[in-house]
Amino acid sequence: MRALPLNFREASGFDQARWKDWRWQAQHAVTDLEGLGRALRLTEAERLGAARAMAAGFPISVTPYYLDLCHPTDPDCPIRRQCIPRADEAIAVKGDLADPLGEEAHEVAPHLIQRYPDRVLLIATDRCGVYCRFCTRSRIVGDGGGARSLAALEPAFRWLSAHSEIRDVIISGGDPCMMSTERITRLLSRLREIEHVDYVRLATRAPVTLPQRITDELCHAIRRSHEVTWIMTHFNHPKELTSEAQEACGRLADAGLPVMNQSVLLRGVNDDANTLERLFRGLVRARVRPYYLLQMDPVQGTGHLRTPLRRGVELMQALQGRVSGIALPKFIVDTPGGLGKVPVGPNYVVSQENGVTVLQTFRGDLVEYYDPPEENSCNEP
Repeated sequence: MRALPLNFREASGFDQARWKDWRWQAQHAVTDLEGLGRALRLTEAERLGAARAMAAGFPISVTPYYLDLCHPTDPDCPIRRQCIPRADEAIAVKGDLADPLGEEAHEVAPHLIQRYPDRVLLIATDRCGVYCRFCTRSRIVGDGGGARSLAALEPAFRWLSAHSEIRDVIISGGDPCMMSTERITRLLSRLREIEHVDYVRLATRAPVTLPQRITDELCHAIRRSHEVTWIMTHFNHPKELTSEAQEACGRLADAGLPVMNQSVLLRGVNDDANTLERLFRGLVRARVRPYYLLQMDPVQGTGHLRTPLRRGVELMQALQGRVSGIALPKFIVDTPGGLGKVPVGPNYVVSQENGVTVLQTFRGDLVEYYDPPEENSCNEP
């Protein structure tokens, strides 16, 4: 059996100057079984999964940077589980859906989805640097359309202009940061023309999978194009918080762009309290606010990566009081069919009777909390 390099970056002979170029990273993303096999000692389950993935239409793409984070021989590496297909993707599980969030049913204009009264999701591209195997939009990513032009998005802009109740636009995909800086700035500038849109959220995994993309030029261009832009990123494991990733987050923060993180709870990746604690603490150190811990959407072929709902509740209970409030996200279930997000967590209310609520603290202590008198009960006759 051939020996594999312990460090894919150094042993593969890549030019280090090119390694820091995000365009080079994007152009040299590994997209086939042969490329994966050169970097990793694949199991038969991974080989079969990769072959089926390419045949079934959910493509493979892993940037050299992210592939370098994968352990070359351990199939249970938490990074490898996120980006390398497995034969398990062919197994159907009860509740699986091709479009778990009902986005097609909630499309109000081409590439524009409305599931809430005051906000919309704009699909700007179908391309990503890494195609995560748990992607909620696996039905459309990498389908060949690429970045949507402003002309293609014009019906969406017209719909937005006609609906003053919309205050928040989430730009997603695919990964919008895979587009050129010029295309991103034109899109943001066009949204800035719609006066009732208060702010924009740019959803990107580039700080995780392609931190070279987060240049000072990009950060300042985003801020100039729409000054109220929030960055929503997606770290799932502390191993992803490399020095390059932390520097990318720092550049965003230094440019005045607040950064929030949405983690997905993944079986065998981050479904234990110690891993999540290290992740959330590391994010805060990198000036990224842990925002959501999401129960994984029931996407077809992802049952092997999903956890029981009770596991997320148990983890939140284990972290309550152990991790500072600024490092503790909400645990969220995005309900199937696009009916909205539901926060779920432990129940700390033991009983409520006669104005007395008994609460259980994170240490297990029982504490009585007394309600104040009703509004008129203290008034003199």
